[in-house]
Amino acid sequence: SRYATYPSLKDKVVFITGGATGIGASVVEHFCAQGSKVTFVDIAEDAGNALVDRIATDGFAVPTFVPGDLTDVERLGAVIAEVGDKQGPVGVLVNNAGNDDRHLTPDVDRAYWDDRIAVNLRHQFFAAQAVYPQMKAAGGGSIVNFGSISWKDGEGNCPVYLASKAAVTGMSRGLAREFGPYNIRVNIVVPGWVMTERQLALW
Repeated sequence: SRYATYPSLKDKVVFITGGATGIGASVVEHFCAQGSKVTFVDIAEDAGNALVDRIATDGFAVPTFVPGDLTDVERLGAVIAEVGDKQGPVGVLVNNAGNDDRHLTPDVDRAYWDDRIAVNLRHQFFAAQAVYPQMKAAGGGSIVNFGSISWKDGEGNCPVYLASKAAVTGMSRGLAREFGPYNIRVNIVVPGWVMTERQLALW
């Protein structure tokens, strides 16, 4: 096998945001390789369907792909509730979706600001809110939020992205304190520059 085996992940219900490409696609693939029951949401419909086909060809547990815009947090919550009803309580939430388009401060209007915060931060909070009652009732769970090293390094040309990713750290620490008594872990993954197809193509 290409992967280490973690028996505790077999049949675990896993929900992943932004799972069609890049880091998210790798997260989906690795959970499927462990036999987890994976559902992922992404706006990139063609890429999401292609990932499902590839994983099926590899012989892993086949994930469920739900095309959707994560800025619609009401629908996101409804999808999470449906997963809980059909597959059992979500045991792992991976908040991966984000967008690091480059921009300069003079070019940012309120609409751009609101959209970037919605893509990089807001959905993480509301996805955590949606899985919380499922995990609490089940006696625990794990929430993994993707941050970024970029705000600590002070990278240029993306101030709104840096602001949103810095906020992920504060939000995650607050959620960890609130959810911890119910055996719900909240952790942050803080990647450096990962050479995904998007990164290689654009920068």
